[in-house]
Amino acid sequence: MSVEIKKLKVSLREETLLDLSLSISGALGMVGASGSGKSLTLKALLNLLPTSMTLTREIDAPFEFRRGETVVFIPQNPFTALSPMSKIEAQFNEERARVVELLEIVGLAEWALGRFPSELSGGQLQRAITAMALAQEPKLLLLDEPTTALDQESKRGILDLFGAIRDKGVDILFVSHDFSAVAAVCDNLTVIDRGKIIESGAREKILSAPKHDQTKALIESNFEKREWRI
Repeated sequence: MSVEIKKLKVSLREETLLDLSLSISGALGMVGASGSGKSLTLKALLNLLPTSMTLTREIDAPFEFRRGETVVFIPQNPFTALSPMSKIEAQFNEERARVVELLEIVGLAEWALGRFPSELSGGQLQRAITAMALAQEPKLLLLDEPTTALDQESKRGILDLFGAIRDKGVDILFVSHDFSAVAAVCDNLTVIDRGKIIESGAREKILSAPKHDQTKALIESNFEKREWRI
């Protein structure tokens, strides 16, 4: 079953900043340039908007939509979700055996538990954050540019990890400016601009025959090779 986000609308005074609907089943990639409304969409779903903004939305999901429980957010910068003064093990609310099991799932060794966040690489931190997210047994993961600060090897590893999580039945909304990243994980893509959807559909269709000029520009800026073109 899919998660249906209907009539998601954010306004500031008389200005509409966001107005869209989403259907999330498996993994949906949301792509857009800086300022297009990607982060605003995540904040609206998490109900983390400033009080000056007005939010309306309808959510139809096969589970109760609870932030931090059934719906878990993984930020662009894992340091923002971790205490720099505590070792990784202390940042889990689980028994050590369960934590070790979670680390194995995300491909991180047990030794990482005795390290402070500053002692881990960006890819290792992203894996640790993902393990913490999986500890909640979420139904939906919200990803905000999770590969932006990673080198190519770490990026490939993290994308493979999210693909494996998707295959285990966890739905994913993958928000990024990077078409190549979302295309590695998501079967369906949505392109937004100025808070509205300008194009959506199957990954292969959008990448091989984009209709909107903004979509074309984003694709050209993200792929050095034309491997997605037919």
